[in-house]
Amino acid sequence: MKNTALSHIHEALGAKMVPFAGYNMPVQYEGVTAEHINVRENVGVFDVSHMGEFIIRGEGAFELVQKLTSNDVTKLVDGKVQYTCLPNGKGGIVDDLLVYRMNESTYFLVVNASNISKDWDWISKHNTAGVEMINISEDTSLLAVQGPKASEALQSLTQMNISEMKYYTFQKGVFAGKENILISTTGYTGAGGFEIYIKNEDAQAVWNAIFEAGKDCNITPVGLAARDTLRLEMGFCLYGNDIDDSTSPLEAGLGWITKFTNNFVDAAFLKSQKEAGIKKRLVGFELIDRGVPRQGYEVLNQEGHPIGRVTSGTMAPSLKKAIGLAYVPSDMTTVGTEIYIAVRKKQLKAKIVSLPFYKS
Repeated sequence: MKNTALSHIHEALGAKMVPFAGYNMPVQYEGVTAEHINVRENVGVFDVSHMGEFIIRGEGAFELVQKLTSNDVTKLVDGKVQYTCLPNGKGGIVDDLLVYRMNESTYFLVVNASNISKDWDWISKHNTAGVEMINISEDTSLLAVQGPKASEALQSLTQMNISEMKYYTFQKGVFAGKENILISTTGYTGAGGFEIYIKNEDAQAVWNAIFEAGKDCNITPVGLAARDTLRLEMGFCLYGNDIDDSTSPLEAGLGWITKFTNNFVDAAFLKSQKEAGIKKRLVGFELIDRGVPRQGYEVLNQEGHPIGRVTSGTMAPSLKKAIGLAYVPSDMTTVGTEIYIAVRKKQLKAKIVSLPFYKS
């Protein structure tokens, strides 16, 4: 089990540590609900250094990224970030990821921790032009500073005007006294904020500086459990739960990152799938009856027949409701449609709702 550069700090703070994607990671500190609410109302810091980072650069870098990702890389300019996915050539998804355009021939990819080797192998397999690829995952720490007070907490640490940065953009510069820090207006909580990429040797100093600068903003450390409840309230997909090698981006509601102006891997297949009509779709639901839906629970129609499975579910701290995501037949996706969730021996009534669940 690997440690991040900050694992010893999490342990000293009393975090509950769990194995995740091969790393020893903090799942919670004072408790999921308290951490979740503080991110929604103030600011919290996640150590997500388990994530993977690749540099793709040189002649042919643009062509390689454009061929392998479903979104349209021509829409990127220097300093802009794009959410996208890697189609797997069979209608499914290798991974979802972020693409940063550093310049016209250099791209920075941020991938899911559990898929680092898989993604690297997939990209390498298609790198027939010998584009330079560098895996800096082991050398890079990543902090997600999320919440409405994030810019207030961080602005004193840099001359970069981070409070004026637009969503899904990035800058590089001096931050907390450390040079060449990349800070982006990305994150997976729906609460606003930043993600900060740091060399491992600078991680502890930057962590300490962030908490000192943010002490008047009620800044707190946050674990992976609250990261999951925050992203689920927004209806954001989690790889391995809501999307995987067997799910199409169109089925998952990711048509907005599937641009057929680009002849990417699987473009023809997905275009024909769209034209033929999607047979199942990922939807949000909330329980009407009392209970908590969990991944893998069966979804039933009103006659009690199985129609799908829950992919993610929780008791949402901001909403005080039980919510979840599930794939259901396309003719059952209308908001208000009643479904049932099989929880142990009970059939709990639920209804389809629009996403996101949490509307600020």
